[in-house]
Amino acid sequence: MISRHHLNRIIIISFMVLIGFSLAKAIYHKSFMGITLALVSLSAAIYFLYILAKAKEEMEAEEAA
Repeated sequence: MISRHHLNRIIIISFMVLIGFSLAKAIYHKSFMGITLALVSLSAAIYFLYILAKAKEEMEAEEAA
């Protein structure tokens, strides 16, 4: 059985792959709107990972205190 940690990583990596694919297709078709939406989605995913790491650090700090 896959642990929760590995499942989360698989979901995040697959989401990033889908964003990369959509960005590549938008560049191929020279679609300004597609490129913009793919970059916004990529930045939102990166910001989510930043918030997730920050929350994990805060939870570990609370457990240590």
